[in-house]
Amino acid sequence: MSDATPAAPPLVTRMVAEGIGTLVLVFGGVGTALYAADFAVGGEGTPLGVGHLGVALAFGLTVLVGVYAWGPISGGHFNPAITLGMATAGRFAWKDVTGYIVAQVVGGAVGSTLLVLIGLFGPDKWLSTAQSGGFASNGFGEHSPGGWGLGAAILVEIILTCVFVLVVAGSTSKRAPVGFAGIAIGLTLTLIHLISIPIDNTSVNPARSIAAAIYGGVGPLAQLWVFIVFPLVGGVLAGLIHRALFPEPKAA
Repeated sequence: MSDATPAAPPLVTRMVAEGIGTLVLVFGGVGTALYAADFAVGGEGTPLGVGHLGVALAFGLTVLVGVYAWGPISGGHFNPAITLGMATAGRFAWKDVTGYIVAQVVGGAVGSTLLVLIGLFGPDKWLSTAQSGGFASNGFGEHSPGGWGLGAAILVEIILTCVFVLVVAGSTSKRAPVGFAGIAIGLTLTLIHLISIPIDNTSVNPARSIAAAIYGGVGPLAQLWVFIVFPLVGGVLAGLIHRALFPEPKAA
């Protein structure tokens, strides 16, 4: 039996896995926010929508599923901030960064497009109402769920993306217990959403933000730069911290 490490799949195969994983993340997370967060009220006055907690769990569960389903193929990034952070940490090849990010953005856009296609067959004016409400896009000021300003959005995206990428890097480290990374990553993303949905609807993922904003109208598109730039800043910061403080152990 050979002790050689199996060769990584070709880049195209890994890009497909990243695209599918990001599609599922957007479809599951944004779809829950659109379809189920504020769903109806029952005859007894019982709310049937899942609310912020349900949306947070949806994002966490979709990334958990993605990590276990497609992580063995591509590493399970599904997020440009993670890809950039892992490359900065020395844990991912810079030559593959562009391909991964392209696949993630395309996969996310396909996911939100599928949500729109389903919406075409929804109740009267459901789709137009969802789009006029921003289509679960990220935002600040008048587009923030809680009315939080630009400074809050910038800080929360840098801080929470940094924490998220540190957890990804730490839980997939050679020092970490094998097989538990998906749980740690999924629960961390859930926690992040619980903290920041009221502030800016939670990005920490430029691909997710782009996917929603393309159907959210002029306002979300005008603010999209914040949710591209600052999650990437947080990811790079996490990569630098991980590389400096938690270097990978050298092979014996």
